[in-house]
Amino acid sequence: MRFLLLAAAAGAALAVASCATMSKDQCLAGAWGEVGYRDGSEGQPMSLLADHEKACAEYGVAPDVAAYSSARADGLNGYCRWERGFQEGREGDTYHGVCTRAQEEEFLPAYRDGQMVYAAEQALTNARSSVESLGARLEELDDKITAKQAEARAEGLTDEQRDAIRNRIQEIRRERADTERDWRRAQNAVDDAERDMRDVRRRFRGQYGGW
Repeated sequence: MRFLLLAAAAGAALAVASCATMSKDQCLAGAWGEVGYRDGSEGQPMSLLADHEKACAEYGVAPDVAAYSSARADGLNGYCRWERGFQEGREGDTYHGVCTRAQEEEFLPAYRDGQMVYAAEQALTNARSSVESLGARLEELDDKITAKQAEARAEGLTDEQRDAIRNRIQEIRRERADTERDWRRAQNAVDDAERDMRDVRRRFRGQYGGW
């Protein structure tokens, strides 16, 4: 019991540590300008500073709000550009509304274009995954049918047992037919997703470079 309690306590401590936004060394270093610039360049909201404050309070360290805010603004100047907007959207990252209204005039259109690319890529990935999964299921069902057919040929079975095996084979074949229909639909979805991906590439490649 004591071991279990210690293990649970250690797990809880690890969970708390993993949620901290800054390590002890980072807190004690006091490089709030570097932290602010990093957060700004990553498009993090100002509210993240409160999380840093909580992480560092354990070590008796309070943030330098002025240094953090000034450096964060510099980092945001690099983040709030159309190039980064497209990248963030394409990677499926969340925009936290950190850019000024003037900056958003170029950032947001590019971000939305990136989201279109991300959606097309995800749709293609999901469609291919479905084809692969359904294809694997078809192979499993074929193996089951083969095994049951061999079972039905075994000696010493009663007519009732053979009928039960044949009925099971028919059930598996019906499932296979349904799975094959789903597989064909998934193949069509792959074709559609590949076409959409080509369309997206043609639409944005010239605008955003060779991605």
